[in-house]
Amino acid sequence: EATRRATARDTVLARIGAALADRPPVPAVPRTYRRTLPPGVDPIERFVERVADYRARVERVEPADVAAAIGRTLAAEGARRVAVPADLTAEWLAGIPEPVVDDPPLAWAALDAVDGVVTGCAVAIAETGTIVLDGGVGQGRRALSLLPDLHVCVVRADQIVGEIAEALERLDPGRPLTWISGPSATSDIELSRVEGVHGPRRLVVLLVG
Repeated sequence: EATRRATARDTVLARIGAALADRPPVPAVPRTYRRTLPPGVDPIERFVERVADYRARVERVEPADVAAAIGRTLAAEGARRVAVPADLTAEWLAGIPEPVVDDPPLAWAALDAVDGVVTGCAVAIAETGTIVLDGGVGQGRRALSLLPDLHVCVVRADQIVGEIAEALERLDPGRPLTWISGPSATSDIELSRVEGVHGPRRLVVLLVG
């Protein structure tokens, strides 16, 4: 039986190969698109501008003030019980009234019940105002930043690049990438905006440096 299956498979593959033998060569892909921001454009200022366009809030903080900024943000948003990755920067925890560590992984119902989540990120893109998480240190698993209603994301200035092409050079495509451009929002056929359908309704970015 195994021999028959292997023979049939080989026959099918051989026929596919024969059918494609006269296919035209694959054309070169033009890569003339812009790969960096125009000269004179500050990527940090562009990032802040773009994130604000998405109705997210950006606060610029000094490295020593991150924990205090997290505390202020959570208080302003009415969030106390906040989910955090197990490897979140220890100093940041001081700003969280009731951290709920995702270790072992919290059940969906438990994640849905917390007031928010605090994470870091892998890279941020100025031109699109996008934050990318890859499950690395301080970011947690994908569900952690998708189920809670509030996401407080800490972004370092040196993590901001100008364009998507630059971001891709820093990212590993084999990792679980989550691309976040503002709070979760969608529109129905009448263009009525609905927020929080497939992610947090509220996004606050703490830009460090």
